[in-house]
Amino acid sequence: MKNDEPTVGRRAVLRTAVFLGVAAASGLLSVSGEEGAPGPGPGSGTGPQAGPQAGPGAQPAAGAPGLRAQALPEKSYRLRPMTAEQPMRPAAVKPAVRTRPILELPADAAASGAMVLTFDDGPDPRYTPAILDTLARYGVRAMFFVCGEMADENRDLLRRMAAEGHIIGNHTWTHPLIPQLSRPALASEIGRTSEVVHQAVGEAPLWFRAPYGAWNRAAFEIGAELGMEPLAWTVDTLDWKEPGTTTIISRVLGGAAPGVIVLSHDAGGNRSQSVQAISSYLPQLLARGYRMTLPTLPPR
Repeated sequence: MKNDEPTVGRRAVLRTAVFLGVAAASGLLSVSGEEGAPGPGPGSGTGPQAGPQAGPGAQPAAGAPGLRAQALPEKSYRLRPMTAEQPMRPAAVKPAVRTRPILELPADAAASGAMVLTFDDGPDPRYTPAILDTLARYGVRAMFFVCGEMADENRDLLRRMAAEGHIIGNHTWTHPLIPQLSRPALASEIGRTSEVVHQAVGEAPLWFRAPYGAWNRAAFEIGAELGMEPLAWTVDTLDWKEPGTTTIISRVLGGAAPGVIVLSHDAGGNRSQSVQAISSYLPQLLARGYRMTLPTLPPR
C-alpha cells in the first residue's frame, strides 16, 4: 500500500486543482496577489503586481491562502456619486439687469397709502441709534443703505437694525462717484459691503443704492450679479446740506404721497437735524393716514 500513497496524493492534488479551476472559471474565486503580501486596496487596480481585484468587503476563502471570494455585484445606489444622494437645491435666481432704478412703490402698495423711509451713509453711533429709537416708538420699519467702512466699525448697529425688522441695503464701501470707478474697483466697493453685512446679520443685502444717485450700467450689472435690486427715491430731504430741522420736516410733509420713497441720512456729517426732524414728521405722517412700509422684491 506504500506504493499507492503517492498515487492517492496525486489524485487528491488533481481533484483540488480541478475544483479550483472550475471555481475560478465560474467566477467564484479570483486571485488576489502573491501569498503573504497584501494586495492593493479594493478598487485600486494599481501597483506592479496588481491582479484582478475583489470588490469591497470580500473575505478570503477558508483554507485557500491567496484566494479571495468574489464580491457580489454592488447595489445600484452604491454606484452613484455621493452628490447624487444629496437633496437638490434650486439655483438662486438673480434679478434682471435694469437700465434705471426703482423710484417708487408699485400701484397696489401706493393704493393703501404706503410710503418708505430710507436713510443713507450710516450706521453712525452718534445718530443712527436715535433714529432707530424713534422708529421703534411708532412701530415703523425703514431702510438703511449702509456704507461698508461704517458698517464694518458698527456691526452692533447692523444687528440691531436686522433684529428690529429694518432692511439693510448696500451703499458701496466708501461712497464714491460710481461713473469715475473702473469696473473691478466698483465690484470691490459693492462686494465688500455685501460681505460685511452678511457676516454681521447672516444675510447679504437684497437692495442697492448708488451714492449721489449716479448710476451706470456697471452698477446695475454688478448689483444684479450679487442678487440686489436698485432702489432710488422720490422725495429728497437734502438733509445732508443741514438746511434746518423745520425745512427737513416741510420737505417730507410737502412731498408725502402714496408710493413715495423718502431719502434722508443718518451719517456723513452732522445729522442732528435729521434726528430731530423724524421725531416730528413721522407722527404727523401717521396721523394723516400714511402707512410706513418696506418694499417687496419684484418677481424674479
